[in-house]
Amino acid sequence: MSGNDQQYYKNSIDAETWHFIEETAACFPAENSDLDIPAQRRLYDAMCRHFHAGYPDGVSTDDDAVFDRNSGRSIAVRRYRYGTPLETACVLYLHGGGFILGGLESHDDVCADLCAGSGLEVVSADYSLSPENPFPADLEDAWAVFSCLSEVGPVILAGDSAGAGLCAAISQKCRHDAHSLLGQILIYPSLGGDKSSGSYVTHSDAPMLKTADLQKYEELRSAGDRRLAGMPDFAPLQSSVFDCLPPTAIFSAEIDPLAQDAREYHKRLSEAGCDVTLTEEKGLVHGYLRARHRATRASESFGRILAVLSEFAHRV
Repeated sequence: MSGNDQQYYKNSIDAETWHFIEETAACFPAENSDLDIPAQRRLYDAMCRHFHAGYPDGVSTDDDAVFDRNSGRSIAVRRYRYGTPLETACVLYLHGGGFILGGLESHDDVCADLCAGSGLEVVSADYSLSPENPFPADLEDAWAVFSCLSEVGPVILAGDSAGAGLCAAISQKCRHDAHSLLGQILIYPSLGGDKSSGSYVTHSDAPMLKTADLQKYEELRSAGDRRLAGMPDFAPLQSSVFDCLPPTAIFSAEIDPLAQDAREYHKRLSEAGCDVTLTEEKGLVHGYLRARHRATRASESFGRILAVLSEFAHRV
């Protein structure tokens, strides 16, 4: 990181967010990407446990599974309910982690807070991870869970980072079925954009996530098949068609190499006439959902996410 970058980040990131960054680095240091995958997962899981905020009063969970006849895999899911859930829709939440990290525990408290804050049932999916199960296993699992839920009623997709990319891919697959999908909420999404431009360059060495890390994740997910980078299912920004997508709310972090993906996706959907909004959260960094109880800016953003979630749910 150059001196100019350091000064820019010093001026742009407030003290609460810096404390969150330092607290994260103590659990999950930047050089972790040089470790083997099991070691990275151990550190990531420990970091998620460190930030776990517990459940709001009244939230209950039930662990279940969805069997996908096509792949033969059983996908673990966790259902969150708050009292008697509103029956307008349920939320399918797909977690971040670069397609190689995370699971039901990593975003457990995030899902609990989404459930309590919206009154909706939230379902978290433990989709397959790379490199053991490279693409398209992750999307196949997410699609199987979405299909199961949509047979019962309308679904709102929500996810962060890699999970947001899976949400966008699912939306693309069912763009003409307005009854099953009420909307999608994409939080600092990873959508397969051009890594040689925009924030991929200006924030290539940002706190919390670096462009080089994204390149490593992509190589693992693709099992080295570079042709996948041009496929819409793998990289939603590579699609040539963006009309008829569901109502979409994008929340990006200003200081994040992935901010470029959010801007470009918003542009493509706007040009196609879709109902889409983009909120770029100033002074925030990738992964800020875990700071929602620690930093005012992150808390305010989470409030805006809950407001959109409730708005989508009441469009039934």
